[in-house]
Amino acid sequence: MARMYRVLGFWTLVIGLMATAGHMTEFALLFFAQAIAFVFLGYLKFSERTYILMFWGYMVISFAGFTYWTVFKMGNPF
Repeated sequence: MARMYRVLGFWTLVIGLMATAGHMTEFALLFFAQAIAFVFLGYLKFSERTYILMFWGYMVISFAGFTYWTVFKMGNPF
């Protein structure tokens, strides 16, 4: 399971690099921070249960943030 966190770190790094190439600086910085966090957590040797609970927590926070941004920050399209 720890390897999967390092894989998540790799893919978030790739997404961050593509965002940098597309001149989306804030988006790229967000994904670079996530990549560093995933790689760091991947080397901490937690139990599989801990990794799964951390991933669920990450998903809840990211979905709540995405929902908040799309509802309150993007504005009404009409």
